Amino acid sequence: MIMASSSSSIASNFTLPRNNDAILKQCGSSTAVFGSVRVLNHKPRRRSCVTYASSIQLQQQVEPSLIGDVDKQKDDGRVLKVGLICGGPSAERGISLNSARSVLDHIQGDDLLVSCYYIDCNLNAFAISTAQVYSNTPADFDFKLDSLAQSFQTLDDLAEHLAKAVDIVFPVIHGQFGEDGTIQELLEKYSVPFVGTGSNECREAFDKYKASLELRKHGFITVPSFLVQGHETNQSELSEWFKRHRLDPDSGKVVVKPTRGGSSIGVGVAYGVADSLIKANELISKGIDNKVLIEMFLEGGSEFTAIVLDVGSGTHRRPVVLLPTECILDEQVELQSRGANDVQENDAIFNYRRKYLPTQQVAYHTPPRFSLDVIENIRKGASLLFQQLCLQDFARIDGWFLPNSACNLPSSESEFGRTESGTIIFTDINLISGMEQTSFLFQQASKVGFSHTNILRSIIHHACLRFPNLASIINKSGQVPSKSKYSKLNRSVPHHEGARKVFVIFGGDTSERQVSLMSGTNVWLNLQAFHDLEVTPCLLSTTSEYESTVDGKKADNVMNRTVWSLPYSLVLRHTTEEVLAACIEAIEPDRAAMTSNLREKVMNDLMEGFKDHSWFSGFDIADELPIRFSLKQWIKLAKKAEATVFIAVHGGIGEDGTLQSLLDAEGIPYTGPGAMASKICMDKVATSAALKNLANSGVLTINKDVRKKDDLLSKPINEIWHDITQKLRCETLCVKPARDGCSTGVARLCSSSDLAVYVKALEECLLRIPPNSLSKAHGMIEMPNPPPELLIFEPFIETDEIIMTSKFKNETSDGLTWKGLSRWVEITVGVVGKRGSMHSLSPSVTVKETGDILSLEEKFQGGTGINLTPPPLSIMSANALERCKKHIELIANTLQLEGFSRIDAFVNVDSGEVLIIEVNTVPGMTPSTVLIHQALAEQPPLYPHQFFRKLLDLASERSM
Repeated sequence: MIMASSSSSIASNFTLPRNNDAILKQCGSSTAVFGSVRVLNHKPRRRSCVTYASSIQLQQQVEPSLIGDVDKQKDDGRVLKVGLICGGPSAERGISLNSARSVLDHIQGDDLLVSCYYIDCNLNAFAISTAQVYSNTPADFDFKLDSLAQSFQTLDDLAEHLAKAVDIVFPVIHGQFGEDGTIQELLEKYSVPFVGTGSNECREAFDKYKASLELRKHGFITVPSFLVQGHETNQSELSEWFKRHRLDPDSGKVVVKPTRGGSSIGVGVAYGVADSLIKANELISKGIDNKVLIEMFLEGGSEFTAIVLDVGSGTHRRPVVLLPTECILDEQVELQSRGANDVQENDAIFNYRRKYLPTQQVAYHTPPRFSLDVIENIRKGASLLFQQLCLQDFARIDGWFLPNSACNLPSSESEFGRTESGTIIFTDINLISGMEQTSFLFQQASKVGFSHTNILRSIIHHACLRFPNLASIINKSGQVPSKSKYSKLNRSVPHHEGARKVFVIFGGDTSERQVSLMSGTNVWLNLQAFHDLEVTPCLLSTTSEYESTVDGKKADNVMNRTVWSLPYSLVLRHTTEEVLAACIEAIEPDRAAMTSNLREKVMNDLMEGFKDHSWFSGFDIADELPIRFSLKQWIKLAKKAEATVFIAVHGGIGEDGTLQSLLDAEGIPYTGPGAMASKICMDKVATSAALKNLANSGVLTINKDVRKKDDLLSKPINEIWHDITQKLRCETLCVKPARDGCSTGVARLCSSSDLAVYVKALEECLLRIPPNSLSKAHGMIEMPNPPPELLIFEPFIETDEIIMTSKFKNETSDGLTWKGLSRWVEITVGVVGKRGSMHSLSPSVTVKETGDILSLEEKFQGGTGINLTPPPLSIMSANALERCKKHIELIANTLQLEGFSRIDAFVNVDSGEVLIIEVNTVPGMTPSTVLIHQALAEQPPLYPHQFFRKLLDLASERSM
């Protein structure tokens, strides 16, 4: 399963009493709960690798070296020193932190030293440790800055430091300050080399209105737009604009977006003149931008995005456009998942959720499913645009392709973008493209032979060409191995002498399969850092995918499930459905031939430029196809290869002991607990039963009531509500799937009407319950798909809310407020080790942003959520913390856990007693989960690649 924290439980007027006997009387023994934790004046922050319980001591031990060490290393001419700057004041700062983490993972090496810097929302600058980059969010990050980072008095002080300490700066700040020319101008002022476009060109390209005018001047077709500045826009002028473009002034559909913002946040749809002005003024009032663009809504077309890579020399630009990506919004999924009042979800806009979270609403195709002439014209146009706007190193350019039947834009024959099939329109220029693990940059680069490391280092080395003093460094600096370490499963089994084979398996058919993809991708990428490993990513397909390939006959035997071994590029997707579709598409002969031809053409274009650069040692990702196996064949292959299986399948057969039993039968080592422990922990009721006898040892459980979905659908709601609340002796319930993870289907129910909403969602197979559909305020509730057959009801347990304030405008300091009346808080904690001697990591208190349940974003998507690791001393004493960890270890050893797992519980901050929620034997392993935070809080810190290697080694030691 995945991350637990708050989602596994809930409460109403059921409050955790200070007297433990009272708990036993009220709860009997069971699980469930979530404290009411909220953030005031939330400004995203990042998590840090060090615990602030000992922050002063660690600050003395570690942080003073942040600046000094970099200065000392400046004299070493063999190493390229890169300053990585992230954060910033825009709403995209969370994405910036995700990008920085990904860049750090892939560029650091013996020949390239990375120093990290952070800009907060008030433009305060800090030098931070590389470990601190793995903080979860800006809010989490900022909370710990005072004790874990070294600040600069001014931005000029930062620039002066950079001029002395690093060779080149890689800014990964998205939106304002990072892409509008501000940081570029600062670096230019102090002659600091940097990656990317210069300040003047950034200013022109970042402003969407100015960029549109510039595109029109250079002969490109553009989308008609209207500029709103301030609150004084003349409504009659906008009405005239609507009429001029044949839009109904009362209901005409338009896009409203910040003029100087990114391509995701603040972008929405409006209907008519009045609604357009309301939406525009909202963006201005919220401070997102003081200039807003209203554009015609493009109907009937397909959005695309293209990465442009400059491979020229010095000031001579030679932009090469990689294979573009087509972005498709699935309207059928939209209709299925939309609630009655969720009108906005029907608007085909690629907002933050759709771009950066795993969702079936969006599908991507690289290359696009357009005709060859359209693809080539997109590449040609993006290349021309890159040159004419004087961009540098790399960029991402977005646009639309409108078939002839859908295009009604006025244009002349001389304008660029007209093809036989339709019209190409470029709409957005992203000067610092997102660089998360599965971003468009890496998707498109991997399609033409670049690994993450290779493309990022190529960008950095190309930027160095503009600065003669850096040429000698990059010519000596290593790139990446020219021969790919990547291998397919069907090659002869010893690949390299002594190399250890690892099969990372993820996916499955539970509601957690998307997070499983994120986990598996993260594990796979991190383990590739070890040259003694050959790591192969493998997708466990859904049951329905297999059934559709076997003559329509249903396959009941789990061994007939399909497993795909994946080429590098096909892993980099947002959903398992997208990966599966890409696999099937990749082996379709015509599609495979077209992709191969386009790949060859792009690689030839790239090599024409790279041949002049001695630092480029070649492409390192082969052009490979996915391979399909039955699960039985795949297990036999793992045995033959003497591979260790890293299980990242959340829920279902990956966590209920089934996969573990199959691997045990063949003597194949695997990560995590054994079959029996997995089976017990997957069943939340069985878990409570196994721990009942620990009540006198400081481990408590909460009563549960298990109900069949069919009974909920067939019986009167009021009768069910009365029966459950009477049985559990509470007024508010927590409902969750009985045998699924903790990230979907968890809700707080305060009344029978809430239960009715939840049951209706089950009945209609909704993918989401929209925010605030229940009586108590809440965020989006992701629902299991398909709906679970069994559901657990528990008392919702109320804990004291934790209130965190951040450094906002008019805010001078960070603060943490906790009344501590009940003396209980919710924690999540990882356990690592061998059976019988499991070690507890430092627990985390997770502060949620909305409602009573952690959202999917807060749990797994970097850039949201706040984790306090360990609980601050102001909340929990050191002695109580140690007793808590002992109780957690007792739970782990009683359940015979091994390898690693995650335990979610409530803890009494005075006694350290633990009230168990649930145990996850395949916890979330995404870049932003608390296990990463907790591993970094160890002494010495365990970085992600070290942590995953430790888990892998534990699996091998167990088999030996």
